[in-house]
Amino acid sequence: MSFPKIIYGTAWKKERTTNLVVQAVLQGFRAIDTACQPKHYQEKLVGDALDTLRQRHGINREDIFLQTKYTSIDGQDASKPLPYDPTASITDQVRQSFSTSLKNLRTDYLDSYILHSPLRTPALTLEAWKVLLELQDEGKVHKIGISNCYDTRVLQYLIDNGKRMLDVVQNRWYEGNGWDADVVQFCKTHGIYYESFWTLSGSPNLLQGAAIQDIVRRTGATPAQALFRVAQMMGVTPLSGTKDEQHMKDGLTCVDMSLTEADVESVQRAMKAITPAQKTGIM
Repeated sequence: MSFPKIIYGTAWKKERTTNLVVQAVLQGFRAIDTACQPKHYQEKLVGDALDTLRQRHGINREDIFLQTKYTSIDGQDASKPLPYDPTASITDQVRQSFSTSLKNLRTDYLDSYILHSPLRTPALTLEAWKVLLELQDEGKVHKIGISNCYDTRVLQYLIDNGKRMLDVVQNRWYEGNGWDADVVQFCKTHGIYYESFWTLSGSPNLLQGAAIQDIVRRTGATPAQALFRVAQMMGVTPLSGTKDEQHMKDGLTCVDMSLTEADVESVQRAMKAITPAQKTGIM
């Protein structure tokens, strides 16, 4: 399965998760992102959606790029059921969380499995990372990576100590962090897939600016479509978490938009022109 151009994100969907995932896939999404983190995700309801898609619509598990995450205890809500024993070693926590994810999602493999963030120390992060390497060696996951990692030194540390390249980085890509330029370039240099979130909600100045609006006037696209397409042309795979059917369609059809390198360069210049005050204002 080729790496997706756009991914449907399931954070904060709560009890609507199943219906929204089914709707997204029926509209044309073939990649789903979730996490084994009851605080913000309902992973089991994603599994319910996959069952519905298979049983009622003939869309099989193998047709879907499925990605989930191990979330450390710092990212969990202790008032909700935890997917692992928090007193266990990090190695065992990752293994237990992975098993919980397979059960929730009714699958025996994952297309992508990532750490939700670096852990408290480099040593703990590496311990968790080595479990992902083992799972990949066992054929249980195809791609492995990390999310919420904005320091290229951490990425290099995992590469050096794991003796293997990361496959995926998933980060906020927005005005508040200068569109994560250093990590994006690192990923481009090393052939790592970069996934973005906060792509639209985090970039109001860019969406309203002249570079995007010029594309909108010339192509008839929405600002969201224009930015998604520019991101894709920059080597970024955006997540879309919309609950709106039309916005789902818009996100999918942006892949077919015909933009020029000049369009991309114009947007990149606009990105660099966003002032620190504007960046601080939306964080």
